[in-house]
Amino acid sequence: METIKFSVQGSAPIPYEVKFHKLGNKLSAFCTCSAGENGQHCKHRIQILQGSDQGIVSGNNSQVPTVAAWLIGTNLEAALNAEIIAERDLVQAKNALSIAKKNLAHIMMHP
Repeated sequence: METIKFSVQGSAPIPYEVKFHKLGNKLSAFCTCSAGENGQHCKHRIQILQGSDQGIVSGNNSQVPTVAAWLIGTNLEAALNAEIIAERDLVQAKNALSIAKKNLAHIMMHP
């Protein structure tokens, strides 16, 4: 099993520890932030998986591309892609809702 660890400065005074474990085509990611500890969506893991070294304070920023490359072909990649698509769809739906509400309000005032 291969492991890469990062220290990432988040909102807490003490940096979070983000760990990635690769075994064959399986990849797992852990973070000590409250969301990560509770098994929820964690932006620290996602940013690194997407190739961002934002907030890394452990000095091993050069290992981010390695972790991003580990993602390719894993079930984690499919799940991340599904989340990205859902986020995009949500933004589009919110924009459509906003336009519909403005149109409705306008029609109510000017039949």
